[in-house]
Amino acid sequence: MNKKKWIRIVSIYSIIYTVITLLNSVLYLCNGIYEDPSGNWHELDRAMVLLIGIAAFELCTNLPVKPLALRYLIAYIPSQLLAFAYVWFSGLREPLAKTAYRDIWINFTGLFVLLCIMNTVVYVFKKKEGRKEKGMT
Repeated sequence: MNKKKWIRIVSIYSIIYTVITLLNSVLYLCNGIYEDPSGNWHELDRAMVLLIGIAAFELCTNLPVKPLALRYLIAYIPSQLLAFAYVWFSGLREPLAKTAYRDIWINFTGLFVLLCIMNTVVYVFKKKEGRKEKGMT
């Protein structure tokens, strides 16, 4: 991968992590919770799960597989399983919440779907731009 691609991946990772962390903090504050009950481990866990998702998305969605939905499915299934494995291993460190697997499934899937939608929009836009350029020459 070239430098531009790495910068894009790190930028996407950083933006998503920041937005998720800020949203989490705002939700806690709105519920009258002034400190994260899970502490620093929660932040590190969030960072690792996001890394799993972004890495899988970037690696697998660039596969030469058609249709695009199949490419997303190829990226989603192993990365979701890896996120579940990470949650299971974090349970060895401290007890898991009763809803840990449901929460990771909802959050991971939601973020993954959002990334898929954004990627599809970019893909369609680039395809249309390519057609316009071919028509002009």
